[in-house]
Amino acid sequence: MRLLVIGGGRFAGRAIVEAALAEGHAVTTFNRGSQPPLPGVQAITGDRRGDLSALHAGRWDAVIDCCGYLPREVAAMADALAHRVGRYVFLSSVSVYANHSAPCDESAATGTLVDPATEVIDADTYGPLKAACEAALAARLPDRHLSLRPTLIVGPHDPTGRFPWWPARAARAQAGEPMLWPGDPLGPLQWIDARDLARFALAMAAQGPCGALNVGSPAGHFRWGDLADACLAGAATGFQPVWVPEARLVAAGVQPWVELPLWIPADGEHDGFLRVDCRRAEALGLRCRSATTTVADTLAWWRTLPADAQAFPTTGLAPEREQALLAAAP
Repeated sequence: MRLLVIGGGRFAGRAIVEAALAEGHAVTTFNRGSQPPLPGVQAITGDRRGDLSALHAGRWDAVIDCCGYLPREVAAMADALAHRVGRYVFLSSVSVYANHSAPCDESAATGTLVDPATEVIDADTYGPLKAACEAALAARLPDRHLSLRPTLIVGPHDPTGRFPWWPARAARAQAGEPMLWPGDPLGPLQWIDARDLARFALAMAAQGPCGALNVGSPAGHFRWGDLADACLAGAATGFQPVWVPEARLVAAGVQPWVELPLWIPADGEHDGFLRVDCRRAEALGLRCRSATTTVADTLAWWRTLPADAQAFPTTGLAPEREQALLAAAP
């Protein structure tokens, strides 16, 4: 397959390029060139927010768009590639859904923008903007588009620190040191390893349905206890998990998703966010590797980083904050 990847330099895009090369596909990337291209890749340097004429000389069987956030930019890319690609696969997000109080399947309503003209990307607009990107793509390529809606993407090269913070924190622990974990071991988690997403995206780019697909682990498959066990096995530091009730964390003002990455307390409003229905993708061949493997590989990557890059200054509990919460625990 002749494959064009929009982005392809970081995290999910990088995983897609690596998987495509491993499968023997001819890969072209289009990005700003902030990361060196992988060996074997034809790299086209350009900015999707500007001139797209550099793409006019090529033809591809499929394109996978890894970095579309604004509908006008996705529309412009679709227009530029309409006669140059067979299928257009867009990486969207489960954040498109308007209501996360219950698990969503692909038929659930998507969010809408209060201001349709906004191009401010924040917690309120990210999901509706992704939904608008999907709509712009569908309008231009009605029979050749597929929007993949991943749950949280995890694994090596994760620049957000949300998932890596947990194995990294475990690796810094001393033998027997208490480590705070939210709620209880049966609390739900849901994610997709970037490498599993990559393989599935390639399969769907070659031959898949049109429309939208949720992409993630089966609802209920991963739980907090799985992540804790995987961190215990991968870090091998012998830390002591301490499970602090959610009500106590909420009362202490702990910020979900930020101070405790991946944690969303049960509040009635977000109870379905980590239980998204991914059965259609599973029926089409999506398979998810074990928590143990993802944690071990993420930890191995983290250990290769320079010391200053191993810290996550905007993610996770500060040590003194964690100690104070542990000291208050019964």
